[in-house]
Amino acid sequence: MNRAVVSVCLVPLIALLIAGCAKEQQVVEVVRPVRTLTVAAERADLLAEFSGEVRPRYESRLGFRVGGKILRRLVDVGAQVKKGQVLAQLDPQDLKLAEAAARSNVTAAVSQYELAKADLARYRDLRAKNFISQAELDRRQAAHDSALAQLNAVRAQLGIQDNQAEYAALRADADGVITAVEAEAGQVVTSGQTVVRLAQTAEKEIAIGVPEDQVEAVRAAKRVEVSLWAAPGRVSNGRIRETAPAADPATRTYAVRVAVADPPAGMRWGMTANVRFSAQTPVPLIRVPLSALLKTGEHTMVWVLDPASSTVRSVPVTIAGPNGNDALLSNGLAPGQVVVTAGAHLLQPGQKVRLLSDEPSRPAAAPATAPAAAKAGS
Repeated sequence: MNRAVVSVCLVPLIALLIAGCAKEQQVVEVVRPVRTLTVAAERADLLAEFSGEVRPRYESRLGFRVGGKILRRLVDVGAQVKKGQVLAQLDPQDLKLAEAAARSNVTAAVSQYELAKADLARYRDLRAKNFISQAELDRRQAAHDSALAQLNAVRAQLGIQDNQAEYAALRADADGVITAVEAEAGQVVTSGQTVVRLAQTAEKEIAIGVPEDQVEAVRAAKRVEVSLWAAPGRVSNGRIRETAPAADPATRTYAVRVAVADPPAGMRWGMTANVRFSAQTPVPLIRVPLSALLKTGEHTMVWVLDPASSTVRSVPVTIAGPNGNDALLSNGLAPGQVVVTAGAHLLQPGQKVRLLSDEPSRPAAAPATAPAAAKAGS
């Protein structure tokens, strides 16, 4: 019975103690540590850098100009070839027979023409003596002209057959390297079917893909520099040779070809290359680190510090372009404003902040021997 009374008495007392403690709690305002930067306007270089692949400017798909069976293939992938070098050979037997038939037709046409020519000469003499009519002479003249035309036709046909016999040998049309082989010996190919692919060594270029929001900046670039991933210390000058008129449907980027003016000796096809575009801005821009930018929906903003109250407010900005690890802003900030560069993702509008550089230093601890020294002095 006494325990029950004690319990009943303790319950209100505990409730009062808890209520008293709750009233004593106070909301403590969070002060975030940040790093800041005072911005300034300057005429900077708009930089854009893309990775690409070394490719030949001209790569041809070579095939025979006549059909037939491939007798032998004389080159492999990677072979260095010279202009006029034989790359593959067709079986020439049928082509030789066709050439022989064309020569026989020429021989027959020559005989017919010589006969018509002799007849025309005789009939001219007879006409001069008035032994035949003019109509008969005209018929002989027509026969002569027809024989001459037939002779010219078979001679042209013989020239075609001679060319086709020559076409049985597939030759390189320029100095280059064989990049692919698409037919083998024993295979029957048609006219124009690709047998090998030849990349010309005269010119090399870099193929890159540029996002649609940077195409105009790339086109306006005054300086283009190319460096290989395998040799980053060697920089070559480049120029934009070609820009695709439409974006790739898969990657949504625009294909750009950059010609290399003085390619290094070690530049080979398929290597990875970095292409950097730069152009000085027409008006002064404000540079801020990328860490200062925050994306809110479709807008980009930064936190601006009010030094008097040590609070921050968000300011929307417009990005003009990248500049290495920084961004160039064309609108939103004014020179002299203080921008938060570290800790921006933790802030709220009107929040108090503390600069990391202004953090008070902790007092040094007293040396452990101080009490002993005091006793010794006393």
